[in-house]
Amino acid sequence: QVQVLESGGGLVQAGGSLRLSCAASGRLFSVNGMDWYRQAPGKQRELVATLTRDGTTNYADFVKNRFIISGDSAKRMVFLQMNSLQFEDTAVYYCKMRTLLGIFWGQGTQVTVSS
Repeated sequence: QVQVLESGGGLVQAGGSLRLSCAASGRLFSVNGMDWYRQAPGKQRELVATLTRDGTTNYADFVKNRFIISGDSAKRMVFLQMNSLQFEDTAVYYCKMRTLLGIFWGQGTQVTVSS
């Protein structure tokens, strides 16, 4: 059984920073990519950033130059450094692992930015 667990969420003032972490455990598998998504109340889940096994990164326009995704697919860990946080960044942030066995999601971690 595969488990994906996020951590690092919390309450922060606008302009502040948070660092999210995500780790996968369980049956051995090959990770092809790791992504961060978010879902704000009343809105659909949206892609924030992606990291492929070869280190290629991509970002949604609304987080470019503010968020940085990093990680190690061999260790099945991914991070999201979030800087210059805005009220609009308030959401539940989810980690997604793309593997040869399929796609696995974490339960999410709440990020709340106070204005």
